[in-house]
Formats: sequence, structure tokens, C-alpha cells
Amino acid sequence: QPSRAVYIFAKKNGIPFQLRTIELLKGQQYTDSFAQVNPLRKVPALKDGDFVLAESVAILLYLSRKYKAPDHWYPQDLQTRARVDEYLAWQHTALRSCCTRAMWQKMMFPVFLGQPVPPEMLASTLAELDGCLQVLEDKFLRNQAFLTGSHISVADLVAITELMHPVSAGCKIFESRPKLAAWRQRVEAEVGESLFQEAHEVVLKAKDMPPLMDPALKEKLKLSVQCLLH
Repeated sequence: QPSRAVYIFAKKNGIPFQLRTIELLKGQQYTDSFAQVNPLRKVPALKDGDFVLAESVAILLYLSRKYKAPDHWYPQDLQTRARVDEYLAWQHTALRSCCTRAMWQKMMFPVFLGQPVPPEMLASTLAELDGCLQVLEDKFLRNQAFLTGSHISVADLVAITELMHPVSAGCKIFESRPKLAAWRQRVEAEVGESLFQEAHEVVLKAKDMPPLMDPALKEKLKLSVQCLLH
């Protein structure tokens, strides 16, 4: 999901880049060649000449500054920018964590690993996700058009790409939240529906794809899952 936020931002703002795809389910992030680009072995990673940068938020802000993206993405106004920073700081251990666990427990564990998740664990995760969505509405969105004001910012991109993770697993998180659903429509309209769909095409089809995970990585993850579930 962080890769999708960077991809949408770069495409929307006409930033030139060469996309290099890393097959996570094949464990390509653990290869020595990728470690030379990002020793953290995570995506996304940016290589700009001899300069290498990890972490999606850092990459978004770097691109915004280097290519002088329109001000609304990361505003110069001190307090408006602070609101964007506030959301970006909050989401790491809140919405992002919930969305990732919801996808893994609802789809990845049972479909790709053949590892059932105890119903009470999934219910707890979905309840935590619902609580995060309430905070997203009450604290950040409120009665504004976007999360930090009347214009779209990188905060909205980071949020919407996170939310599409549980959506891809079948969570109907927008159906009972009209305010959040209207926000999603505004974000899609600002980004461009064709670009939004292009960026999310693979993840939205994930639950219908046959498992293609590298066997060694699959066994490694199974052991991790068993420790987590027990």
C-alpha cells in the first residue's frame, strides 16, 4: 500500500520514474541485489542517481520538494503542514497496522498460507479497525472535504491506499460510513479514476489469484503465523 501511494503521487504530478517491480510473494525483497538498494528489505525504495531513500513517507516528501509539486500536497502554511505531519505520524501504528492485519487475517493467512485464523482474533482485529475508522472520521476528516482541509494532500493518498487493503480482502468498510465513502469519491476524483483503478488493479484481484508464493518463504511465514496465533 505505501508503494501505491508513491506511484499515484508520481504519476499524478508528472514525475518521471522507471518502475521496478519487486515480487514480494516470491521473496525478492530478501535478495542481495535488492538489499543493495534498500538494506531494510522493504518497498517502496527510491534510487535517484546515487541517492537511495527508503520509507514511503520520506519518499513522498522528497518528491514533493524536489519536483515542487502543487502546494496542496504538502502545504507551506505551517499549521496546515503540521496537520499533514500529524496524520502521517498517527497512521503508522494505527490505521496502517489495522488495515494490514485485517488483510492478512481475512485473506492472506487462509488463502495463501492455508492457515485458519481463530474467529475471535479476526473479530478483534476488525473491531480495532472499526475504531480506527471512527478516529479517522472524527479526528482527521471531521466536516472537511479532505483529511487536512479543503484540498487533497499526501495524507489522503496514504490513507486511501491503506484502506483499499482490507477492501481487497472483502471488508465492506465504506458501506456503513457515508462520510468516509464520500471522502473516498472525492479522493478518487482528484487523483483520477483511471489512475486510481490502475494503481489498485492487482490488489483488488488478490483474493481471486492462485497462490504464487515462493515455497521457502511460505514455510517461513507459516512458522511466523503459528507463533502469532499461539
